[in-house]
Amino acid sequence: MLVITTRKIKGFFHSIRFSLIATYVVVILIAITLLSVYILGILTDSFYNTEKVKLFAKANIVSGLVTDIENISDETQENIEKTLYGSNMRCIVTGKDLRAVFDSNVDSDLEGKIIIREAINKCMAQGEETYVISRGVNETNMLSVAVPLMKGSKTVGAVYLAESIASADAEISDIRRNLIVFAIITIVLIAMLSLVLAVMTTEPIDNFISVSKEISKGNFNVKAKEKGTTELVEMAKALNYMSQELGDFEQNRKKFVSDVSHELKTPLATIKLICDSIVTTDNPDPDMLREFLSDLSDEVDRLTRLVERLLTLTKMDANQKNIETAPVDFAVMLKAIARKLAPNAHAKNIMLTTDFEDTTLEPVMLDYDKIWEAVYNVTDNAIKYTPEGGMVRMGLGIKNQMLVVTIEDNGPGIPDEEKEHIFDRFYRLDDSRARDTGGTGLGLAIAKEAVMLHGGEISVKDARSGGSIFTIAIPYLRESTGA
Repeated sequence: MLVITTRKIKGFFHSIRFSLIATYVVVILIAITLLSVYILGILTDSFYNTEKVKLFAKANIVSGLVTDIENISDETQENIEKTLYGSNMRCIVTGKDLRAVFDSNVDSDLEGKIIIREAINKCMAQGEETYVISRGVNETNMLSVAVPLMKGSKTVGAVYLAESIASADAEISDIRRNLIVFAIITIVLIAMLSLVLAVMTTEPIDNFISVSKEISKGNFNVKAKEKGTTELVEMAKALNYMSQELGDFEQNRKKFVSDVSHELKTPLATIKLICDSIVTTDNPDPDMLREFLSDLSDEVDRLTRLVERLLTLTKMDANQKNIETAPVDFAVMLKAIARKLAPNAHAKNIMLTTDFEDTTLEPVMLDYDKIWEAVYNVTDNAIKYTPEGGMVRMGLGIKNQMLVVTIEDNGPGIPDEEKEHIFDRFYRLDDSRARDTGGTGLGLAIAKEAVMLHGGEISVKDARSGGSIFTIAIPYLRESTGA
C-alpha cells in the first residue's frame, strides 16, 4: 500500500495537474508579493512624508520665532514651547558653532554644549532644510529635521526637531500583517480555484489516456468525450476518428483473412476431392483420369491467379506513394489491351469495339504496369459478365486535363445498392457465377488501387443499353511539363 501511495504521490507531482496548480499559485504569489511591496513602499513614503512635512512646518515656525540667536528671551522660549505643545517633538536651537542655545528637553539640558547631529551638520554645511531617518535608542525609528537660521544671506544657526515615528511604523506593520493575511487567503483561494481548473482541464486528458489504452487493447468501440475547450474537443474528435479508422481497418483485416481463407479453402477442397477420387478408383478410365487432371489443373490455375493478385495488392499497399512513372503512349497501350482480350471476346461471340484506333496522344507520365492492370481487369470483367453475343466498347477521351477511359457493356448491369461495394476486395455479385468465370473478386479492387495511386478516380454507372459503364480518369501529366 505504501508503494502504491508513494507512486501516486510522485505521479501527482509529475502531472500536468500539479504543474498547472503550481504555475497558477507561483504567478499569483509573485504578483501579490510585488503588489504588496509596492503598496507598502507607497504607504511608508506617504506616512513618512506626512511626518516630515509636519516637522518642517514646526521647525520653520520656530525659526521665525528666533530673532536673536545670541539671546533667546523667555518669551521666545515660551512661544517655542507653545508651538511644540501636544507633540513629542524635541527642539534644539544651535548657533553657528553648533552649541545649543535652546533645548526643549529640560531633563537633558544640552544648552551650551556642542550638538553633533547628522541633520544639523548637513543643514549648516548646505544652508538648506535637511532631514534624517535614524534608529533610536529603543530600536524605534526617529525622524529629525533641521532648518537654517538666516541673518541676511548668512547661516547663523539651525533649528533641530526630532520625533519618534513609531506610530507610523506601527500602522505600517499593521498594514503589512493585513497584506500577509490577505495574501495567504488569496493564495489558498487561488490554489483551490487552480485545483478545480486543473481538474476541469486535465479530466479530458485523463479520458484520452483511458481511451487510448482501450484502443491499444483492441477495443475500438470506446469513444473520447467531446467536451471542454475547442482544442480539447478537436483532440477528442481526432482520437475518435482514429479509433473508428482503426476499427474499420481491423474489421477489414479480419474480413480479408476470412475471405482469403475461404478462397483458398474452396480450390484446395476441390483438389483434395479429385486426388481422393483418383486414389480410391481402381483401374481408372484414362478419359476419366484425363478429366480429373484437367479439373485439377483448372483449380491450380485458379489458385495461382488468386495468389498473384494477392501479391499485387500487397505490393500496392506497401508502396502506396511509390509509383514508377515513365512516358507512355496511352492510346497504344489501350490498343494492346484490346488486342490481348480480343480472343476472350471472340470465344463468347462478343463484339469488342474501340474508338481510339486513329487516336494519337502526347505521351503521359504513369506507371505502365499498374494502369495496364487496371484497364485490363475492368475490360476483362466486362467480357466475362456480358452474355454471349453481347457488346463491349472501349472509349478514350480528354476532359479537364484528365484522360478518361470508358468500358461499356450490355450485360445484366449492377444493382444500385451493390455499386459502392464492387470495388471492395473479394466482393462478388454472384459467387457461383464468379467461380464459373474464374474470378477471384480482386480484379476491380486492384484496378481501384492502381487508379488512386495515380491520383485518379474510377466509377460505375448504368448504361442506356441496360449494362454498365465503367469510367477510369487519371491526370494527363505530359512529360514536357516535368510532372
